[in-house]
Amino acid sequence: MRKIFLLLLAPLIASAFELGSQALHVTLQGDDGGMLDGSAWDSSMLKNKVHVLFYVDPDEKDTNSALTQALKEKKFDRSRYASVAIINMAATWLPNFAIASTLKEKQKEFPDTIYVKDLNRVLVKEWKIADESSDVILFDKNGKVIFIKEGKADREDIDKLISLIEENI
Repeated sequence: MRKIFLLLLAPLIASAFELGSQALHVTLQGDDGGMLDGSAWDSSMLKNKVHVLFYVDPDEKDTNSALTQALKEKKFDRSRYASVAIINMAATWLPNFAIASTLKEKQKEFPDTIYVKDLNRVLVKEWKIADESSDVILFDKNGKVIFIKEGKADREDIDKLISLIEENI
């Protein structure tokens, strides 16, 4: 019921992002989360390369698997392209230790992706992105937002995202 209510409200809740805008500065560390090794993650890291950022509810982990596979197959130059997966740990009933174990496995499958834990929905609050969803945001080399998708990316979204990466690399 809660997810249905959120879906109905989604058009009324504006994202803090607009195409061409910079993301508000956010740091995930300590009680709020951070990278898998325990170090802090800072949104200022989203510069100097094209970055695709996934913000994912663990219950929605497979929502954009077609997109992640399409990106993996492209084998973009990692000196000019980076991927970040931020896990919305507060959006699920699953215990944190179970999610952390899964993330370690994901890190093996996608070794070039930076995995980050958001324990308290910090990005939902600060960036106003969809909660309990699978969100994809693409940043250019200057950290400006050039693509946003809340929810499942269809073939057209995947093609557009890949095209934008190729244009901005």
